[in-house]
Amino acid sequence: MHLAPAYIILFFVYGTITPFLPIFVRDLGYNATAVGIFLAISEGAGIIGPFLFVRHADRRGKYKACITLTYFITVASAIPLAIFISPLASAVFIAILAIGYRSAMPLTDAIITIKLGESGNYGKVRIFGSISFACIVLFFQFVPVLQPNTAMNIALWISMTSLLAIIVTVLMPLSYSGQKPQPENSTERSDSKSIWTPFFVIGLISIALNRLAMTPVYSFFSLYLVEYMHWDAVGLMWALATIAEMPFLYLSDRIIRRFGAMPVLIFSSGMVGLRLALYAIFPFKAGIIIAQLLHSCCYGLFHPAAVAFISSSVPPKQRSLGMTLYVSAGTGLPTFIGNFFGGFIVDHAGYRPLFGCFTIFAFLSIVTYMFYHFYINKTTKGVS
Repeated sequence: MHLAPAYIILFFVYGTITPFLPIFVRDLGYNATAVGIFLAISEGAGIIGPFLFVRHADRRGKYKACITLTYFITVASAIPLAIFISPLASAVFIAILAIGYRSAMPLTDAIITIKLGESGNYGKVRIFGSISFACIVLFFQFVPVLQPNTAMNIALWISMTSLLAIIVTVLMPLSYSGQKPQPENSTERSDSKSIWTPFFVIGLISIALNRLAMTPVYSFFSLYLVEYMHWDAVGLMWALATIAEMPFLYLSDRIIRRFGAMPVLIFSSGMVGLRLALYAIFPFKAGIIIAQLLHSCCYGLFHPAAVAFISSSVPPKQRSLGMTLYVSAGTGLPTFIGNFFGGFIVDHAGYRPLFGCFTIFAFLSIVTYMFYHFYINKTTKGVS
């Protein structure tokens, strides 16, 4: 498990940002609509950012250097985001922050899947990231100093965990730098093969609709707990969700081999719809706890299945591109759209209608794949 430290440090950083970024922005003095817009800017930058790194990483094999640079960018933007409070400054620094930490994920996933190979068990390595995430958010729930409930405190924690990530990445074995550089004029068949098959496109659309449905959970759940439920349990509830996903991450390889990546993704979409309905219909602590436990299927099964789908659809030498398409087009773009409209819904209707409205996208994710499976796929076979 020599690859585990890459995920451990990555999710230390994610654990300081993902649950607390909405609280960070809210504490700067912005309303829910503005929070949604700034989170949308973050997602937009998260779409663009990875493409700035992956081409160089794929061509030169400099994964370690690129990952280290993403953490430097994260450090450089966190405290200025807390200090310089104006719409323009906030937009600029939140975009830079996103370019940093959001780029680390596809680069790390790319090198891990390349090193594991097609026969490797991604979930057994990725589970170390979940353990790391759960530990850091539980720490924040009970830490006696620098509670992550103000912008500056959150910025300080982001900076400290990112600096730790830089140190660990630099100290990792040099062999982690990735594959050997490829010649500029390389014309290997695996490079020239197009990844844009109908199956890949439909799969990416279905993934995007699934993640669009999950936007209220990732972007507004923390505010839902604090502002609607008046429950100071952000770290505890995020930790509960993360702990719930661990067994499924560990068993995901076996489940995906048994049922296939796409059927698992569609099952996950059904669970996303159920989870959102629980938040909307049962705004009680018991309902929230049950909904958080469904993270086992909404992410614990979903993410390994999505990675398996990408890995089986994209040649190894284009793996960073494939992972970036997953993170950007499959996750970043739909979350950008969801954040942009989510804040308006919260300000004008409330949190419960927000969760209720987004169940439709989970349903559409299922419909998209079923349309391909029962119509396009059979039509293509009939023609061939």
